[in-house]
Amino acid sequence: MEKKKKSIGVAKTKPKKSKLKILASGDIHGDTGLAEKLAERAKKENVDLVILCGDLTLGETSTSNIIGPFVKRNKKVILIPGNHETVATADFLAELYGAKNLHGYSVKYKDVGLFGCGGANIGLFQLGEKEIFSLLQKGFSKIKYLDKKIMVTHVHPSGTKMEKFTKFFPGSEGVKKAIDTFKPDILLCSHVHEAEGIEEKIGKTRVINVGRKGKIIEI
Repeated sequence: MEKKKKSIGVAKTKPKKSKLKILASGDIHGDTGLAEKLAERAKKENVDLVILCGDLTLGETSTSNIIGPFVKRNKKVILIPGNHETVATADFLAELYGAKNLHGYSVKYKDVGLFGCGGANIGLFQLGEKEIFSLLQKGFSKIKYLDKKIMVTHVHPSGTKMEKFTKFFPGSEGVKKAIDTFKPDILLCSHVHEAEGIEEKIGKTRVINVGRKGKIIEI
């Protein structure tokens, strides 16, 4: 009797996950010319997402044409308030332009979880360290199951190189505690203009001051 030949199965390879490409910037302070330049860069670089790390305005003024240039180029925008605008202003801008205010919330893009907290420990929109940590914890809890995570804040963590660039803007203990506890892959922040572009590592977390000129990140 003829033996049946065993069929040889072809091993299936998992499709590679496409990377999430981000343009992150902060401290625009109502500069519409800068917003236009950043939006054009986002278009040329073909980014998936634009992240604005707070201080969109200058003391609650100059809200026009800050988010619009990105939306006009069909870019998804995530934002948080800085210490120059309130949550209400950030919510207003998000609702007006169909953006997402990440303050105390989270979102998922391409299997990457993003969570954030705006404000700072000084300024117009001031938060206590416990509240900063609590808001980050709230956002993290919804995306903690994902392998890749990005934390977005305005203020920088305490005990970092960025603190050495200023005598007036202390780092946040709440943000530092969140890094130690949640261990995100990346932290995007701004706040200290003089520390623009500075990168360092806290544990496994890559900490980036994205600055006004902006930074392209792929994850």
